[in-house]
Amino acid sequence: MTAEERFRAVAAEKIMIFDGGYGTSIQKHGLSEADYRGSLDLAKDQKGNNDLLCLTRPDIVEGIHTAYLDAGADMIETNTFSSTKIAMADYGCEHLVREINIAAARIARKACEAATAKDGRPRFVAGSIGPTNKTLSISPDVNDPAYREVDYDTLKADYREQCDALIEGGVDFLLVETCFDTLNAKAAGMAAREAEAAAGRPVPLMLSFTITDMSGRNLSGHTINAFWYSLRHLKPLTIGVNCAFGADLLRPYLSELAKNADTLILAYPNAGLPNELGQYDELPETTASLIRQWVDEGLVNMVGGCCGTTPAHIGAVAKALAGHKPRVVPELPVVTRLAGLEPMHIAA
Repeated sequence: MTAEERFRAVAAEKIMIFDGGYGTSIQKHGLSEADYRGSLDLAKDQKGNNDLLCLTRPDIVEGIHTAYLDAGADMIETNTFSSTKIAMADYGCEHLVREINIAAARIARKACEAATAKDGRPRFVAGSIGPTNKTLSISPDVNDPAYREVDYDTLKADYREQCDALIEGGVDFLLVETCFDTLNAKAAGMAAREAEAAAGRPVPLMLSFTITDMSGRNLSGHTINAFWYSLRHLKPLTIGVNCAFGADLLRPYLSELAKNADTLILAYPNAGLPNELGQYDELPETTASLIRQWVDEGLVNMVGGCCGTTPAHIGAVAKALAGHKPRVVPELPVVTRLAGLEPMHIAA
């Protein structure tokens, strides 16, 4: 069986569990700049460059993976949210992009194989692909609306480098997450499909939207259904939403997506909203209770956590959802589905 076939077999029987945040767990280690840098000769300060730890402190990254797997995760993501040349330019680490992604994939794979060896349950690795810190849809200069810091071809090429390396490292899937700009997501999706073809093996795509305010839109102005209609031609294994809000505030948008997406849904919220100090203090039991409401409404096939969530949160979610049935993927009528900032249907 392929990874996709194994994944679908498990997803048909249960609500699958995704992992949680990595930054929160890394911060708890209280690392110094020297810990991030290791023995690498780098010109810039590396404190906060979490992805670099895949090279300099792989023990920490593997430990976090293992903690999530022990808590009940069926899938973990690589520690590569910022591992593109564009994002790594902030740290002067552009030359390490390929090495970081390959190492991250191998660390995650090793942790999954160890977990499966213990209990025989299949585990999966998703290659994490973040949105970068550039946007194709919006000018950063209010005096020049036409200006862009990056163009489509450059962004796609950077995503392609990351995708190629993640696949070489052994990921099962490619997860384009926290999509605040739909055009960025299109570039990443195209890069993922090209990398899959070049690799000569199936590497299904997963997509995750992020809401930027209570209007329910991402930064480029698209509603969650408009985002889905803009990207459904990529035939992703999962579509969903992550970050931005806690599970309570995400529920109405997730409900809309669940009715209109004819594929599996993965959703992973923050641990509520940050407090006045920027910290997340929602308790694991609260997060689990709120996600349980999603399940009672039949909205999801796979759930996990984003900012502020820990292995304790994922453990509480796994416990709360044990034995509950996953969302049934709807059979939708055949119509033309288009999108600007809003979705539009044209009847057949």
